[in-house]
Amino acid sequence: MRFLKLNPLWGALCVASLVVWAGFGGTSCGTTHQRAVVRLPQIEGAAFVGNAACSDCHTNIVETFPASPHARFHLAEANHSGESGCESCHGAGSLHVKAGGGKGVFIHNPGNSPDSCLECHREIHAKFSLPNRHPVMEGQLNCVDCHDPHGRDIFKPSSSNGLAFARLNQNCSECHQEQARNFVFEHEAMREGCTECHDPHGSVNPKMLVQRDSNLCLKCHAQTQFAGSGDIFIGKEPHGFNMQAGGCWTAGCHTQVHGSMVDPKLRF
Repeated sequence: MRFLKLNPLWGALCVASLVVWAGFGGTSCGTTHQRAVVRLPQIEGAAFVGNAACSDCHTNIVETFPASPHARFHLAEANHSGESGCESCHGAGSLHVKAGGGKGVFIHNPGNSPDSCLECHREIHAKFSLPNRHPVMEGQLNCVDCHDPHGRDIFKPSSSNGLAFARLNQNCSECHQEQARNFVFEHEAMREGCTECHDPHGSVNPKMLVQRDSNLCLKCHAQTQFAGSGDIFIGKEPHGFNMQAGGCWTAGCHTQVHGSMVDPKLRF
């Protein structure tokens, strides 16, 4: 049997990658992550009391929480029952219960800081370091401004702008009202959701686009080249010269990318 001889540098890189991979549990954070909570919120002097104690007061949350993905992860090596329930995000609750409850009383509120969310969602944390992102790390926004960690948004009516998939755009429209308003000639991509073109957590591209320039548009508007013409046709119209002038919207062609009130080709 023959063995390939690896360059020592490649071998070192492979070992380092395996160590990092194993350190994070060998998978991304989610419902099957073996180390879903890396560091629990610390409440000095408090002890874990378990989910049952929380349900005595927070009945409205307990009723809908099973609909949330957060209710479906399990921390196998938890030493205390609270480490894989409510207290995994809010911290040990004995002092909070003893004080009779109260918002922020001896308890951690993730609505005031994204730190506890980012302990698990490491891939999202990395995106918030990219040059184009929502200002979460600057304290101008928080995760709960867009997400309901308890799952109650599933039961909200359409007018309440919940996060159910069918109402994805409505959540973005809370801030981006001009882009999400009704148009006479809508861009069909809007029906799929804002995230078809934008990464809401962060991107290396301007405007948090998932791809740069015309490459984004060509994901849907497939280009074809007719034999002998030497030109690129999109929508049965030659675009070769236009594409040399810049992107589909930066070249001054389809400037109303979200929709237009007067032009079906979204030019103005």
